[in-house]
Amino acid sequence: MALLRRIAHLDMDAFYASVELLRYPQLKGLPVVIGGGRRREDDLLGRMRALEPQREWTSADLAEIPVEVFPRLKGYTGRGVITTATYAARAFGVGSAMGVMKAAKLCPDAILLPVDFEQYRHYSRTFKTIVRDIAPIVEDRGVDEIYIDFTEVPGGQREGGKVLARLIQKTITEQTGLTCSIGVAPNKLLAKMASEFNKPNGISILHSQDLESKIWPLTCRKINGIGPKAEAKLQAQGIHTIGNLASKERSWLMQHFGKSYGAWLFDAAHGIDERPVVTESEPVSMSRETTFDKDLHAVHDRVALAEIFTRLCQQVAADLQRKGYVGKTIGIKLRFDNFQSVTRDQTLEYYTDNAAEIRKVGGQCLKRVDLKRRLRLLGVRVGALVKTDSQEVLSKDTAKSDPHLREPSLPTEPHHEQADLF
Repeated sequence: MALLRRIAHLDMDAFYASVELLRYPQLKGLPVVIGGGRRREDDLLGRMRALEPQREWTSADLAEIPVEVFPRLKGYTGRGVITTATYAARAFGVGSAMGVMKAAKLCPDAILLPVDFEQYRHYSRTFKTIVRDIAPIVEDRGVDEIYIDFTEVPGGQREGGKVLARLIQKTITEQTGLTCSIGVAPNKLLAKMASEFNKPNGISILHSQDLESKIWPLTCRKINGIGPKAEAKLQAQGIHTIGNLASKERSWLMQHFGKSYGAWLFDAAHGIDERPVVTESEPVSMSRETTFDKDLHAVHDRVALAEIFTRLCQQVAADLQRKGYVGKTIGIKLRFDNFQSVTRDQTLEYYTDNAAEIRKVGGQCLKRVDLKRRLRLLGVRVGALVKTDSQEVLSKDTAKSDPHLREPSLPTEPHHEQADLF
Protein backbone atom coordinates (compact mmCIF):
# COMPACT_ATOMS: atom_id res chain seq x y z
CA MET A 1 0.00 0.00 0.00
CA ALA A 2 1.40 3.36 -1.05
CA LEU A 3 2.18 5.87 1.66
CA LEU A 4 0.11 9.03 1.82
CA ARG A 5 2.04 12.11 0.81
CA ARG A 6 2.71 14.19 3.95
CA ILE A 7 4.45 17.55 3.57
CA ALA A 8 5.25 19.88 6.47
CA HIS A 9 5.79 23.62 6.53
CA LEU A 10 7.83 24.81 9.51
CA ASP A 11 7.73 28.48 10.41
CA MET A 12 9.82 29.84 13.28
CA ASP A 13 7.73 31.98 15.64
CA ALA A 14 8.56 35.72 15.44
CA PHE A 15 12.06 34.54 14.59
CA TYR A 16 14.21 37.66 14.92
CA ALA A 17 12.36 38.79 18.02
CA SER A 18 12.65 35.33 19.58
CA VAL A 19 16.41 35.30 18.99
CA GLU A 20 16.65 38.67 20.71
CA LEU A 21 14.70 37.32 23.69
CA LEU A 22 17.37 34.65 24.12
CA ARG A 23 19.79 37.53 24.60
CA TYR A 24 17.40 39.63 26.68
CA PRO A 25 15.11 37.18 28.54
CA GLN A 26 13.91 40.04 30.77
CA LEU A 27 11.85 41.30 27.80
CA LYS A 28 9.77 38.13 27.46
CA GLY A 29 6.04 38.89 27.28
CA LEU A 30 6.61 42.58 26.50
CA PRO A 31 5.91 44.36 23.21
CA VAL A 32 9.26 44.35 21.40
CA VAL A 33 10.00 45.60 17.88
CA ILE A 34 13.09 44.72 15.83
CA GLY A 35 14.26 47.26 13.27
CA GLY A 36 15.40 50.82 12.74
CA GLY A 37 19.11 50.06 12.36
CA ARG A 38 21.96 47.61 12.82
CA ARG A 39 22.87 46.28 16.24
CA ARG A 40 25.70 47.76 18.25
CA GLU A 41 25.81 45.85 21.51
CA ASP A 42 27.81 48.59 23.21
CA ASP A 43 24.86 51.00 23.02
CA LEU A 44 23.06 49.34 25.92
CA LEU A 45 26.22 48.36 27.74
CA GLY A 46 27.41 51.94 27.43
CA ARG A 47 24.24 53.14 29.13
CA MET A 48 24.75 50.70 31.98
CA ARG A 49 28.39 51.71 32.43
CA ALA A 50 27.26 55.33 32.71
CA LEU A 51 24.48 54.44 35.16
CA GLU A 52 26.54 52.03 37.25
CA PRO A 53 30.23 52.90 36.69
CA GLN A 54 31.24 50.87 39.70
CA ARG A 55 30.41 47.65 37.83
CA GLU A 56 32.25 46.16 34.85
CA TRP A 57 29.41 45.59 32.39
CA THR A 58 30.17 43.05 29.62
CA SER A 59 28.23 41.09 27.02
CA ALA A 60 27.80 38.35 29.66
CA ASP A 61 25.55 40.73 31.62
CA LEU A 62 22.96 41.49 28.92
CA ALA A 63 20.23 39.55 30.72
CA GLU A 64 20.68 41.80 33.77
CA ILE A 65 20.05 45.11 32.04
CA PRO A 66 16.91 46.63 33.61
CA VAL A 67 13.89 46.86 31.32
CA GLU A 68 13.58 50.61 31.87
CA VAL A 69 16.99 51.16 30.25
CA PHE A 70 15.88 49.84 26.84
CA PRO A 71 14.89 52.44 24.21
CA ARG A 72 11.20 52.82 23.38
CA LEU A 73 9.49 53.41 20.07
CA LYS A 74 8.26 56.81 21.20
CA GLY A 75 11.81 58.09 21.24
CA TYR A 76 12.58 57.03 17.67
CA THR A 77 13.21 59.47 14.82
CA GLY A 78 14.27 58.22 11.43
CA ARG A 79 13.25 56.30 8.32
CA GLY A 80 13.71 52.77 9.63
CA VAL A 81 11.40 49.86 8.89
CA ILE A 82 10.28 47.10 11.25
CA THR A 83 11.72 43.68 10.51
CA THR A 84 9.53 41.79 12.99
CA ALA A 85 7.78 42.17 16.32
CA THR A 86 6.83 40.00 19.26
CA TYR A 87 3.26 38.77 19.51
CA ALA A 88 2.67 41.25 22.34
CA ALA A 89 3.55 44.09 19.95
CA ARG A 90 1.49 42.61 17.13
CA ALA A 91 -1.58 42.87 19.35
CA PHE A 92 -1.31 46.66 18.87
CA GLY A 93 -1.32 46.34 15.07
CA VAL A 94 2.46 46.55 14.70
CA GLY A 95 3.82 44.35 11.92
CA SER A 96 6.68 43.59 9.57
CA ALA A 97 7.60 46.14 6.87
CA MET A 98 5.82 48.92 8.78
CA GLY A 99 7.68 52.19 9.26
CA VAL A 100 9.03 52.56 12.80
CA MET A 101 7.52 56.04 13.06
CA LYS A 102 4.07 54.63 12.28
CA ALA A 103 4.55 51.80 14.78
CA ALA A 104 5.46 54.39 17.42
CA LYS A 105 1.97 55.85 17.12
CA LEU A 106 0.36 52.44 17.59
CA CYS A 107 2.52 51.26 20.49
CA PRO A 108 4.79 54.05 21.78
CA ASP A 109 5.95 52.06 24.82
CA ALA A 110 7.16 49.09 22.78
CA ILE A 111 10.86 48.35 23.19
CA LEU A 112 12.93 48.97 20.07
CA LEU A 113 15.91 46.70 19.34
CA PRO A 114 18.22 46.95 16.31
CA VAL A 115 18.67 44.02 13.94
CA ASP A 116 21.53 41.53 14.23
CA PHE A 117 21.53 39.54 11.00
CA GLU A 118 24.68 37.60 11.88
CA GLN A 119 22.98 36.14 14.94
CA TYR A 120 19.76 35.39 13.04
CA ARG A 121 21.70 33.54 10.33
CA HIS A 122 23.48 31.51 13.02
CA TYR A 123 20.20 30.32 14.53
CA SER A 124 18.74 29.77 11.07
CA ARG A 125 21.55 27.38 10.17
CA THR A 126 21.21 25.70 13.57
CA PHE A 127 17.50 24.90 13.40
CA LYS A 128 17.78 23.68 9.79
CA THR A 129 20.61 21.33 10.73
CA ILE A 130 18.47 19.95 13.57
CA VAL A 131 15.59 19.27 11.19
CA ARG A 132 17.78 17.64 8.53
CA ASP A 133 19.21 15.27 11.12
CA ILE A 134 15.65 14.04 11.77
CA ALA A 135 14.04 14.39 8.32
CA PRO A 136 16.61 14.87 5.54
CA ILE A 137 14.37 16.06 2.68
CA VAL A 138 14.19 19.78 3.42
CA GLU A 139 13.52 22.74 1.15
CA ASP A 140 14.99 26.03 2.36
CA ARG A 141 12.50 28.86 1.90
CA GLY A 142 14.25 31.63 3.79
CA VAL A 143 15.90 32.43 7.07
CA ASP A 144 12.94 31.29 9.19
CA GLU A 145 10.91 28.77 7.18
CA ILE A 146 11.33 25.40 5.45
CA TYR A 147 9.30 22.65 3.83
CA ILE A 148 9.91 19.06 4.96
CA ASP A 149 8.87 15.82 3.26
CA PHE A 150 7.49 13.60 6.04
CA THR A 151 6.23 10.85 3.73
CA GLU A 152 8.87 8.18 4.30
CA VAL A 153 10.39 9.42 7.57
CA PRO A 154 9.69 7.33 10.69
CA GLY A 155 6.74 8.91 12.49
CA GLY A 156 5.81 10.94 9.42
CA GLN A 157 2.57 9.02 8.89
CA ARG A 158 1.56 8.56 12.52
CA GLU A 159 -1.39 10.76 13.47
CA GLY A 160 -1.09 12.43 10.09
CA GLY A 161 2.47 13.53 10.83
CA LYS A 162 1.84 14.93 14.31
CA VAL A 163 4.25 12.50 15.98
CA LEU A 164 7.17 13.59 13.81
CA ALA A 165 6.18 17.26 14.04
CA ARG A 166 6.21 17.02 17.85
CA LEU A 167 9.69 15.48 17.79
CA ILE A 168 11.05 18.23 15.54
CA GLN A 169 9.38 20.98 17.53
CA LYS A 170 10.63 19.59 20.86
CA THR A 171 14.19 19.10 19.60
CA ILE A 172 14.45 22.64 18.21
CA THR A 173 13.25 24.11 21.49
CA GLU A 174 15.55 21.95 23.61
CA GLN A 175 18.64 22.78 21.52
CA THR A 176 18.01 26.45 20.73
CA GLY A 177 15.38 27.77 23.14
CA LEU A 178 13.26 28.84 20.14
CA THR A 179 9.74 27.76 19.20
CA CYS A 180 8.20 27.03 15.82
CA SER A 181 4.82 26.26 14.31
CA ILE A 182 4.34 23.32 11.94
CA GLY A 183 1.58 22.52 9.49
CA VAL A 184 1.38 19.03 7.94
CA ALA A 185 -0.78 18.39 4.89
CA PRO A 186 -0.86 16.48 1.58
CA ASN A 187 1.13 19.21 -0.19
CA LYS A 188 3.14 22.41 0.19
CA LEU A 189 0.23 24.77 -0.51
CA LEU A 190 -1.94 23.37 2.27
CA ALA A 191 0.97 22.83 4.66
CA LYS A 192 1.91 26.51 4.52
CA MET A 193 -1.67 27.50 5.28
CA ALA A 194 -1.86 24.98 8.13
CA SER A 195 1.28 26.32 9.80
CA GLU A 196 -0.59 29.58 10.44
CA PHE A 197 -3.56 27.93 12.16
CA ASN A 198 -2.12 27.50 15.64
CA LYS A 199 0.64 30.03 16.21
CA PRO A 200 2.81 30.29 18.19
CA ASN A 201 4.35 26.91 19.04
CA GLY A 202 1.50 24.99 17.44
CA ILE A 203 1.02 21.93 15.25
CA SER A 204 -1.83 21.67 12.75
CA ILE A 205 -2.70 18.59 10.72
CA LEU A 206 -4.68 18.77 7.48
CA HIS A 207 -6.06 15.89 5.44
CA SER A 208 -7.69 16.05 2.02
CA GLN A 209 -11.11 15.57 3.59
CA ASP A 210 -10.59 18.70 5.73
CA LEU A 211 -10.62 21.01 2.72
CA GLU A 212 -14.27 22.00 2.91
CA SER A 213 -14.39 22.53 6.68
CA LYS A 214 -10.99 24.13 7.34
CA ILE A 215 -9.84 25.76 4.10
CA TRP A 216 -12.91 26.90 2.17
CA PRO A 217 -14.17 29.30 4.90
CA LEU A 218 -10.87 31.25 4.76
CA THR A 219 -10.35 34.44 2.77
CA CYS A 220 -8.63 34.06 -0.58
CA ARG A 221 -5.59 35.98 0.67
CA LYS A 222 -4.74 32.98 2.86
CA ILE A 223 -3.56 31.22 -0.31
CA ASN A 224 0.13 31.90 -0.84
CA GLY A 225 0.21 33.50 -4.28
CA ILE A 226 -2.92 35.64 -4.04
CA GLY A 227 -1.86 39.22 -3.38
CA PRO A 228 -3.87 42.39 -2.74
CA LYS A 229 -4.47 43.13 -6.43
CA ALA A 230 -5.71 39.63 -7.18
CA GLU A 231 -7.85 39.70 -4.04
CA ALA A 232 -9.46 42.98 -5.12
CA LYS A 233 -10.23 41.53 -8.54
CA LEU A 234 -11.70 38.40 -6.98
CA GLN A 235 -13.86 40.46 -4.64
CA ALA A 236 -15.10 42.51 -7.59
CA GLN A 237 -16.41 39.20 -8.95
CA GLY A 238 -18.11 38.38 -5.62
CA ILE A 239 -15.41 35.92 -4.60
CA HIS A 240 -14.46 36.50 -0.95
CA THR A 241 -13.61 33.05 0.41
CA ILE A 242 -11.69 30.07 -0.89
CA GLY A 243 -15.01 28.24 -0.97
CA ASN A 244 -16.39 30.93 -3.28
CA LEU A 245 -13.35 30.43 -5.48
CA ALA A 246 -13.76 26.65 -5.49
CA SER A 247 -17.33 27.02 -6.73
CA LYS A 248 -16.15 28.57 -10.00
CA GLU A 249 -15.44 26.48 -13.06
CA ARG A 250 -11.86 26.24 -14.28
CA SER A 251 -12.86 27.68 -17.66
CA TRP A 252 -14.54 30.69 -16.01
CA LEU A 253 -11.44 31.45 -13.93
CA MET A 254 -9.18 31.11 -16.98
CA GLN A 255 -11.43 33.48 -18.91
CA HIS A 256 -11.40 36.14 -16.19
CA PHE A 257 -7.88 35.74 -14.79
CA GLY A 258 -5.84 34.43 -17.68
CA LYS A 259 -5.14 30.90 -18.83
CA SER A 260 -2.24 30.12 -16.49
CA TYR A 261 -3.25 32.05 -13.37
CA GLY A 262 -6.89 31.05 -13.69
CA ALA A 263 -5.97 27.36 -13.88
CA TRP A 264 -3.73 27.79 -10.84
CA LEU A 265 -6.53 29.50 -8.89
CA PHE A 266 -8.81 26.56 -9.60
CA ASP A 267 -6.21 24.04 -8.42
CA ALA A 268 -5.33 26.07 -5.34
CA ALA A 269 -8.96 26.39 -4.26
CA HIS A 270 -9.29 22.61 -4.52
CA GLY A 271 -6.09 21.96 -2.58
CA ILE A 272 -4.19 20.64 -5.60
CA ASP A 273 -0.42 21.17 -5.56
CA GLU A 274 2.03 18.66 -7.01
CA ARG A 275 5.23 20.64 -6.37
CA PRO A 276 7.96 18.47 -4.85
CA VAL A 277 10.08 19.41 -1.86
CA VAL A 278 13.26 20.61 -3.57
CA THR A 279 16.34 19.99 -1.46
CA GLU A 280 18.64 22.15 -3.58
CA SER A 281 17.86 24.94 -6.00
CA GLU A 282 20.32 27.00 -7.99
CA PRO A 283 20.11 30.74 -7.30
CA VAL A 284 19.65 32.96 -10.35
CA SER A 285 21.18 36.01 -8.69
CA MET A 286 22.74 37.35 -5.51
CA SER A 287 22.33 40.87 -4.24
CA ARG A 288 22.99 43.21 -1.38
CA GLU A 289 21.18 46.46 -0.67
CA THR A 290 20.82 48.97 2.13
CA THR A 291 18.28 51.62 3.09
CA PHE A 292 19.87 54.73 4.52
CA ASP A 293 18.90 56.23 7.88
CA LYS A 294 18.62 59.57 6.07
CA ASP A 295 18.45 60.40 2.36
CA LEU A 296 21.84 60.88 0.70
CA HIS A 297 22.85 62.99 -2.29
CA ALA A 298 25.34 61.93 -4.97
CA VAL A 299 27.25 65.22 -4.69
CA HIS A 300 26.94 66.27 -1.06
CA ASP A 301 27.30 62.74 0.35
CA ARG A 302 29.63 61.31 -2.28
CA VAL A 303 32.21 59.98 0.21
CA ALA A 304 29.60 58.09 2.24
CA LEU A 305 27.92 56.76 -0.90
CA ALA A 306 31.23 55.64 -2.36
CA GLU A 307 32.04 53.70 0.80
CA ILE A 308 28.58 52.10 0.91
CA PHE A 309 28.73 51.19 -2.78
CA THR A 310 32.18 49.61 -2.40
CA ARG A 311 31.07 47.66 0.67
CA LEU A 312 27.96 46.31 -1.10
CA CYS A 313 30.10 45.15 -4.03
CA GLN A 314 32.52 43.46 -1.64
CA GLN A 315 29.66 41.75 0.19
CA VAL A 316 28.12 40.41 -3.03
CA ALA A 317 31.53 39.19 -4.18
CA ALA A 318 32.09 37.46 -0.83
CA ASP A 319 28.65 35.81 -1.08
CA LEU A 320 29.47 34.52 -4.57
CA GLN A 321 32.88 33.20 -3.54
CA ARG A 322 31.57 31.57 -0.37
CA LYS A 323 28.78 29.77 -2.23
CA GLY A 324 30.85 28.91 -5.30
CA TYR A 325 29.16 31.00 -7.99
CA VAL A 326 30.16 33.49 -10.66
CA GLY A 327 27.88 35.75 -12.70
CA LYS A 328 28.00 37.98 -15.74
CA THR A 329 25.01 40.32 -15.38
CA ILE A 330 25.84 43.12 -12.97
CA GLY A 331 23.21 45.61 -11.93
CA ILE A 332 22.35 48.37 -9.51
CA LYS A 333 19.13 49.37 -7.79
CA LEU A 334 18.29 52.85 -6.57
CA ARG A 335 15.32 54.22 -4.69
CA PHE A 336 14.91 57.98 -4.57
CA ASP A 337 13.40 60.21 -1.89
CA ASN A 338 10.08 60.16 -3.78
CA PHE A 339 10.10 56.31 -3.50
CA GLN A 340 10.66 55.87 -7.24
CA SER A 341 12.88 52.86 -7.93
CA VAL A 342 15.32 52.53 -10.82
CA THR A 343 17.42 49.57 -11.94
CA ARG A 344 20.19 49.32 -14.49
CA ASP A 345 22.30 46.33 -15.48
CA GLN A 346 25.01 45.31 -17.91
CA THR A 347 25.88 41.83 -19.17
CA LEU A 348 29.51 40.88 -19.70
CA GLU A 349 30.94 38.28 -22.05
CA TYR A 350 32.66 36.59 -19.14
CA TYR A 351 31.82 35.49 -15.60
CA THR A 352 33.18 37.12 -12.46
CA ASP A 353 33.07 37.06 -8.68
CA ASN A 354 35.61 39.85 -8.29
CA ALA A 355 34.60 42.80 -6.10
CA ALA A 356 36.60 45.36 -8.08
CA GLU A 357 35.11 44.13 -11.34
CA ILE A 358 31.59 44.23 -9.91
CA ARG A 359 32.18 47.76 -8.67
CA LYS A 360 33.61 48.90 -12.01
CA VAL A 361 30.65 47.61 -14.03
CA GLY A 362 28.19 48.74 -11.36
CA GLY A 363 29.71 52.21 -11.63
CA GLN A 364 29.11 52.14 -15.38
CA CYS A 365 25.46 51.33 -14.66
CA LEU A 366 25.27 54.30 -12.29
CA LYS A 367 26.38 56.60 -15.10
CA ARG A 368 23.13 55.77 -16.87
CA VAL A 369 21.00 57.23 -14.06
CA ASP A 370 20.25 60.89 -13.37
CA LEU A 371 21.22 61.30 -9.72
CA LYS A 372 19.85 64.77 -9.05
CA ARG A 373 17.34 63.50 -6.50
CA ARG A 374 18.41 62.32 -3.07
CA LEU A 375 18.71 58.56 -2.51
CA ARG A 376 17.14 56.42 0.21
CA LEU A 377 18.31 52.98 -1.00
CA LEU A 378 21.26 51.56 -2.93
CA GLY A 379 21.68 47.96 -4.06
CA VAL A 380 24.07 45.83 -6.12
CA ARG A 381 23.12 42.61 -7.90
CA VAL A 382 24.99 39.91 -9.83
CA GLY A 383 22.84 37.65 -12.00
CA ALA A 384 23.11 34.95 -14.69
CA LEU A 385 24.88 32.77 -12.15
CA VAL A 386 26.64 29.48 -12.77
CA LYS A 387 28.83 27.33 -10.56
CA THR A 388 32.45 28.42 -10.47
CA ASP A 389 33.60 25.06 -11.86
CA SER A 390 30.99 25.03 -14.64
CA GLN A 391 32.10 24.43 -18.22
CA GLU A 392 30.27 27.65 -19.15
CA VAL A 393 32.68 29.79 -17.20
CA LEU A 394 35.09 31.81 -19.30
CA SER A 395 37.84 33.86 -17.79
CA LYS A 396 38.10 37.54 -18.58
CA ASP A 397 41.33 36.96 -20.51
CA THR A 398 39.76 34.18 -22.60
CA ALA A 399 36.79 36.37 -23.43
CA LYS A 400 38.98 39.25 -24.53
CA SER A 401 41.32 37.07 -26.59
CA ASP A 402 38.57 35.29 -28.48
CA PRO A 403 37.74 37.30 -31.64
CA HIS A 404 34.27 35.76 -31.75
CA LEU A 405 33.30 37.26 -28.38
CA ARG A 406 32.00 40.83 -28.35
CA GLU A 407 32.46 43.39 -25.61
CA PRO A 408 29.22 44.39 -23.84
CA SER A 409 27.02 46.60 -25.98
CA LEU A 410 26.95 50.24 -25.02
CA PRO A 411 23.94 51.36 -22.96
CA THR A 412 21.29 53.37 -24.71
CA GLU A 413 20.68 55.74 -21.79
CA PRO A 414 22.66 58.99 -21.65
CA HIS A 415 25.60 59.20 -19.27
CA HIS A 416 25.27 61.50 -16.27
CA GLU A 417 28.56 62.95 -15.10
CA GLN A 418 27.61 63.20 -11.43
CA ALA A 419 27.54 59.40 -11.24
CA ASP A 420 31.33 59.43 -11.54
CA LEU A 421 31.48 60.85 -8.03
CA PHE A 422 30.95 57.43 -6.46
